[in-house]
Amino acid sequence: MFQDIFSPTRVSARLGQKEILFESGRLANQADGSVWIQCGGTVVLVTVCSQALEFDKGFFPLTVEYSERMYAAGRIPGSFFRREIGRPSERETLVSRLIDRPIRPLFPKDLMQDVQVLATVISADAENESDVLALTGASAAVLISSLPFAGPVAGGRVGRINGEFVLNPTFAEQAESDLNIVFAASRDALTMVEGEASFVPEDVIIDALDFGRQAIQPLIDAQEELARLCAKEKMPYVPHTENLQLRERVEELARKHGIEAAMQIPEKMERKEARKNLRLHVQEEIAQDPQFAEDEAALKSVGDIVGELEKSVVRARIINEGLRIDGRDVKTVRPIQIQTGVLPRAHGSAIFRRGETKSLAVTTLGSSADEQKVDSLSGDVSKRFMLHYNFPPFSVGEVKPVRVSRREIGHGALAEKSLRPTLPSMEDFPFTVRVVSETVESNGSSSMAAVCGGSLALMDAGVPVSAPVAGVAMGLIKEGDKVVVLTDILGDEDALGDMDFKIAGTAEGVTGIQMDIKITGLTTDIMRQAMRAAHEARLHILGEMTKIIAGPRGELSAYAPQHREIEVNPDIIRLIIGPGGKNIKAITQATGASVDIDDSGKISIFAPTKEALEKASELITYYDQRPEVGKNYQGKVRKLLEIGAIVEILPNVEALVHISQLDTGRVQKVEDVTRVGEEMEVKVIEIVGDRVRASRKAVLFERQGQVWEPEAPRRPHGDREGQRGRGRGPRS
Repeated sequence: MFQDIFSPTRVSARLGQKEILFESGRLANQADGSVWIQCGGTVVLVTVCSQALEFDKGFFPLTVEYSERMYAAGRIPGSFFRREIGRPSERETLVSRLIDRPIRPLFPKDLMQDVQVLATVISADAENESDVLALTGASAAVLISSLPFAGPVAGGRVGRINGEFVLNPTFAEQAESDLNIVFAASRDALTMVEGEASFVPEDVIIDALDFGRQAIQPLIDAQEELARLCAKEKMPYVPHTENLQLRERVEELARKHGIEAAMQIPEKMERKEARKNLRLHVQEEIAQDPQFAEDEAALKSVGDIVGELEKSVVRARIINEGLRIDGRDVKTVRPIQIQTGVLPRAHGSAIFRRGETKSLAVTTLGSSADEQKVDSLSGDVSKRFMLHYNFPPFSVGEVKPVRVSRREIGHGALAEKSLRPTLPSMEDFPFTVRVVSETVESNGSSSMAAVCGGSLALMDAGVPVSAPVAGVAMGLIKEGDKVVVLTDILGDEDALGDMDFKIAGTAEGVTGIQMDIKITGLTTDIMRQAMRAAHEARLHILGEMTKIIAGPRGELSAYAPQHREIEVNPDIIRLIIGPGGKNIKAITQATGASVDIDDSGKISIFAPTKEALEKASELITYYDQRPEVGKNYQGKVRKLLEIGAIVEILPNVEALVHISQLDTGRVQKVEDVTRVGEEMEVKVIEIVGDRVRASRKAVLFERQGQVWEPEAPRRPHGDREGQRGRGRGPRS
């Protein structure tokens, strides 16, 4: 029977003054789960579909895609094809990650289904954000589908205005807020956090998250009510049955071949080789064991069992001895090395090394023409600060296709958020700034190395940042009631631990935060403990950074663009630009400068060298000169009158050279002395308002070494011709 579009299943939740509507049954009914979620005029359609896997891929194949339709905001795409292009925008990629991270752990890891979640913004009101709606809608869509799911979770955003927390602030309110944190939470705990802040203390961040988790509980209630009304029957799912005999044998062999020793090798690549050899030895012996030799599934699972044993070995050592893979205690930051100014021609550069993680950060300065133009639902947006994070495969000794992954975009966005609050305003520093963080070696926390390296490169370039920024990644090991917070985690500790908590900021407070939780039961007390440990670690890292470079360099690199701002009469802007942009193009071609002109008369010049800057300034100010009495000008005759000649002495400035001032002797006709188009050197002898009078006679006398004295003030131009002979003439 066809679904009636006028009677979908609906539930709603109220968050403060806003109502969140959940609806299912009107659209996308052939999907396994479909939810229309709405707040105000913003609507997101979220669907989930799945299909059975033909073979075990070794991982759970979940795909999450968030997309924004331009029609949602009444706009036509700005691309050449006038349609949403296939490659997702940076925002779409970041929101896809926001949705993926909290819902992925809620699926069974061994679920033999290929799952796709699509979130599409189909209406946008320029007031209510769509990202947190998409996150909540994804949870609801999976919850009412036939897929096994340990949800629900809900998404929210916390801001703070005048010291008061605000849930899901509007776009206008976000502009006034000193923090902007997106989070996901279940009934009992936070599961994901990502955001930025303007030097906010750690305790305020914790209070904000606690406020947000409690405030979104009505969204959890609404999802459960929607599931009660229209959820499909869950598909049969039988968890993988563990072969206990195989596990015992694998553990016996792993310990025989030194799994504990392998997991205590400090160097990453040596440890990696030892682990690889250990697995090969165990697999070879299991393959020769008559009990398992013919069991293909058992042979395939050996690697997973060894991996679980590695995890338990590392975690047990941390819990029981307080010692980590590389021998550190739980609070020590790895050794740090820093070098600035490493690239001769870059505007700013730095190498930041922490343990076996190493980042090469490079700052490039440009003009406003280099700003990034972004086509978004809210209109065309310009970015004057960009941070791009690269993670080439050689950084971990691997061979992979070179492409920009979602992870790289996400890490770059986090580092960009962390550094942005320290940048000067456009008025104080009108450059476009790009930082590139090249991860050249990696063993954990490369995104935080991008923050530290990026801050160093900015200061090395002379960008007047307000303070240096550092970041550190925190981990967690929780076994029963025993909890250990780890400072500055390794890559293996990230994989084997229960939390990845990245915190960046200055000595004053937090500027960027990202957290992924792999377990339930993360209490506020544990978060406070992690934040305080991160604060101590950040101060230590900042101390190491300031030993090398304490603040921005006093001047920009000689290879950086040279900048100057000048004010001109707005009336002559058209002259500077010229017909069809002729004049401004000539200036840029002659100097290589980039020139930005504001209608107010403010002109910003960016030039490749100081010489080019001076030349560009001279060419521009040429059009804004004012005539001065007593000064000579080389002009061009524009018009002949009966009483004299009109000479253009400056751009848009014309002077009357009276017939009596054309020559040292008496002139019968103007045409006897000059023609239209000829050049003529004249001296300005009088300025009354906008009227300028000039004399060629005075110039001729000066060339002859004689002194010329101006005549008495004349009547207005065009008065009687009979006054043409009143000049006093030369005086010996």
